[in-house]
Amino acid sequence: MTTATIAPAAADQTHTGTANASALRFITCGSVDDGKSTLIGRLLVDTRAVLQDQLAGVTKSGETDLALLTDGLSAEREQGITIDVAYRYFATESRKFIIGDAPGHEQYTRNMVTAASSADAAVVLVDATKLDWKNPQLTLLPQTRRHSLLAHLLRVHSLVFAINKLDAVENPQQAFEHIRGALQRFTDEAGIAVAATVPVSALKGFNVVNAEPGWAGYEGPSLLQLLEQLPNTPADTQLPLAFPVQWVEKFSSSADTSQGRRVFWGRVAAGQVRVGDAVQILPSGQQAVVAQVLDHARVPGSIGAGLSAGITLDREVDVSRGDWIVAAPVAAAVSDDDFDTPGTQPAWPSQRELTATVAWMDEEPLVPGRTYWALHGHRWIKAKARRVAHKLNINTLAREEATQLEPNAIGRVELLLQESIPAAPFAQARQLGALILVDTASHATAGAALLD
Repeated sequence: MTTATIAPAAADQTHTGTANASALRFITCGSVDDGKSTLIGRLLVDTRAVLQDQLAGVTKSGETDLALLTDGLSAEREQGITIDVAYRYFATESRKFIIGDAPGHEQYTRNMVTAASSADAAVVLVDATKLDWKNPQLTLLPQTRRHSLLAHLLRVHSLVFAINKLDAVENPQQAFEHIRGALQRFTDEAGIAVAATVPVSALKGFNVVNAEPGWAGYEGPSLLQLLEQLPNTPADTQLPLAFPVQWVEKFSSSADTSQGRRVFWGRVAAGQVRVGDAVQILPSGQQAVVAQVLDHARVPGSIGAGLSAGITLDREVDVSRGDWIVAAPVAAAVSDDDFDTPGTQPAWPSQRELTATVAWMDEEPLVPGRTYWALHGHRWIKAKARRVAHKLNINTLAREEATQLEPNAIGRVELLLQESIPAAPFAQARQLGALILVDTASHATAGAALLD
């Protein structure tokens, strides 16, 4: 018998009730027609999150098409595929959930990346009927590997594999064991941590909401029971302050909340902001002290990463949308042969030359020498691709020489920015370590760059 293994962080997380548990944002992804929309439909129906009139609207001739509960676009219903990300909400006695149904087609990979960028967990579906499940050394589908790699690169905190359609194969237990082994080999080689691997039948509901002990040789919790235990993505509260300014509120009429000064609104990207903190404005370099911090309801108090805040400073400085308010440089000793001299060390170094892992999503390939718009926080700057160092072969995970990145390719690229930005490795700080590249002519999202 096979039991599910839960990552230590997930196992330590307990939830005593919906009111006390943070909502878990998770996406379903994987190859096309693996049953992602059907799985979400099954979750909604079996947790009674669907009204009777909604259920009647997707039932024809006595048959319920669960996928139609999330595939709402006319093109999706005509073609029987998912094109855009559909979000649905439901709750159990233990937890609230926000689901993102991501498309499986390669041409819609950008939509999957968008959904994964804000997810706490990813459920990667694997269709057992598409694989040579009788072969212990079977090969996974490219989109299964690609979506798993993208979720890993985007720092999705928990990854769960759901092996679907096992009810449609001759030997569910053998199929589950062989596919699970292939997933294990792939994730071990790629360095991807997996929270659990679960056999499911989205169509019939096996192991989706209610556990089916012994089915497919599996003894363990259902998919929903696993999701109820997964932790939320931890906020980057232990890092120095980084705050991208989204909106500047002019002198407020309420002097008791703004102290007669402008209020700079945004979401704290890293660290915490408190009254009395010494801060620096980037790119201007001006320094000031935090005079007051307001939450979304204008209640004063300290605010941590991941939450919205309004900041007033002790002096008037030039701050606009797109600027960053960061922790002020701290004193540092610089060694110089036999003596130390005082100096300062910036909390977040500003850089123009960057190396990033890029997930390319444009129809036109990324080529060295071409200039793109780059969005960092709320700031737009020009970025030139200087060199493609290599690209990743998703089948072998080998780094291959490359002169460009084709659509849906993943590779390492050297970028030169028009202006310096406060940067950090994406593995350290999500917001400071991410760029969105946009085509300057079509204004289409071209790629996601994750700083190394």
